[in-house]
Amino acid sequence: MNEILQKSNLKYAMIGSGSWATALVKLLLNHQDEIAWFIRDQKNIDRVMKNHRNKFYLSSVLLEPERLYMSTNLDEIVSWADVLIFCIPSAYFMEVMNRLTVSLDNKFVVSAIKGFVGDNMTIAEYFHNVHNIPFDRIGVVSGPCHAEEVGMERLSYLTFTSKYIDNARFLCDAFECNYIHATPGTDIYGVEYAAALKNIYAIAAGISHGLGYGDNFTSVLMTSSFKEIVRFLDTTHPDPNRTVNTSPYLGDLLVTGYSQFSRNRTFGNMIGKGYDVQSAQMEMNMVAEGYYASKCIYEINKKYRIDMPIAEAVYEILYENKYPDYVIKRLTNKLY
Repeated sequence: MNEILQKSNLKYAMIGSGSWATALVKLLLNHQDEIAWFIRDQKNIDRVMKNHRNKFYLSSVLLEPERLYMSTNLDEIVSWADVLIFCIPSAYFMEVMNRLTVSLDNKFVVSAIKGFVGDNMTIAEYFHNVHNIPFDRIGVVSGPCHAEEVGMERLSYLTFTSKYIDNARFLCDAFECNYIHATPGTDIYGVEYAAALKNIYAIAAGISHGLGYGDNFTSVLMTSSFKEIVRFLDTTHPDPNRTVNTSPYLGDLLVTGYSQFSRNRTFGNMIGKGYDVQSAQMEMNMVAEGYYASKCIYEINKKYRIDMPIAEAVYEILYENKYPDYVIKRLTNKLY
């Protein structure tokens, strides 16, 4: 196990204040007397202090402000903690990181972000390449899990991955509770890419639903989407120990493709019903990570040329302004 995680009285910090960050804060407080929380807007901090809730994100969760060390100063929060959980939409990640002036040395970094930054890097790659953090000080948390159901304390499953299984097991213990079952793993690349890819396919499911396709078609679409994920992982980062028909791969795809809580499916549904991208984003008032991931995967795949007709179809609709009806109709002949 990494020596940081062996310290007594470890201090945890959450970087980000959206729905998923709020859900993870709720879980951490099951085990910690106090955690630090970076929130960009002082008005949001004031609202949490007053109302004991994060008003705009997962407002059903009752918080205890006296156990939260909240600040808009990222350096202050990072300096205070030993374990940093980054939970910022990938589109805003670099904007937040540009505020950081203190070192990440002697910090264990956990990514709860499903997307890419910079030159199409995963978050783990970013911390490793840009901040020189070795992979034994990096962890990744993934689903299948929606923040809304965590907030309602419905039984949910999380996966924690790190280079060494003991690190992953430690993170499982930090978040597990009576309604959270946590599983450790070591496939950092596979889990991060699968988490980003499933958002693209959830958009495809939403577009199809918005166009009037039913459950029968969606089942074939999700099956074919899973095949694309497997082809991508096997080509870009092969791992003989990877079991793709488990929850962080197949399970995460299914919950994101079918769930009423899936913002990527909701975004796709709006596109299928005739919204343009900007209008759908404005009306949702939340980030659909699959929109950004679609472009990144398209660019990454220029190198590998993997057969990914569904991912390509989503890219064409979102970035080339092709008619969803035409693109999905053409796609139907490629599925089986």
